Amino acid sequence: MTDWRNLLLDDTVRPTPELVAELSAGLRCADPVVRDEQAYVLLSRWIPDLPAAIRASLGSEMATRFTDPEIQSRTFAPLILTALVRQGDYDRSWETAFARWYPAETDLREYDAKLGWLHAVAHGADLLGALGRSPRTDPVPLLDLACARLIAPTTHLFDAMEDDRLGLAIALTLTRPELTEQQSVEWLKPIVADFEAGEPGPVPAHASNTMRTLRVLHLLAGRGVRPHPYTGEPLPLGHAGAVREAVAAALAVTSPYAG
Repeated sequence: MTDWRNLLLDDTVRPTPELVAELSAGLRCADPVVRDEQAYVLLSRWIPDLPAAIRASLGSEMATRFTDPEIQSRTFAPLILTALVRQGDYDRSWETAFARWYPAETDLREYDAKLGWLHAVAHGADLLGALGRSPRTDPVPLLDLACARLIAPTTHLFDAMEDDRLGLAIALTLTRPELTEQQSVEWLKPIVADFEAGEPGPVPAHASNTMRTLRVLHLLAGRGVRPHPYTGEPLPLGHAGAVREAVAAALAVTSPYAG
């Protein structure tokens, strides 16, 4: 695998289609230095200056990675798609491929001693938030997708701020002005049903993850949320009061001591 360390220090290098293809292949590399510190950094840096045709091709390639047998390939694809969507690019097929993968991914390890950062939930949340802010998407299915990821059975307990990243993505989606009050809270119904079906005993990992994600959302609904790069005045959620009440009511199912 090519070592691209020299390119990280040379601002005069301009990406060629061949170099973009090399870096894209590097995102599948099991070596976290090559994948994370070189290929990903360079690609995300160059995306704004790439020709539209190359960006579109790169996005389509990333969409196919969601079915890749290598976990690091699946979890780095959404990071590149996030950069593309934030740039203004969008293809419905990208969103479709992401929606199939995100709630179905079972390898939710945040970090592996050999592979480095994997972070399926957090990286997927970044893409969810970017799609949620894009005027080219329908926000309602994205809220349903966040719900599906939360209630999917898992033994993995969020331990690297996945709950913050997913709560942020949901809050960003809820800033979309076209959402009605009902649409802003309807997606919570399956979560409430899952909480109500809970039985005495240890809290399942997915339920604990969901509770903590909703607490983040409750905070952001009250304070507003800053889109990437997280500067400037926070944006209000379109129906912040209704969202706070609905989230609080959902959490109260698991907290009978709450008022």
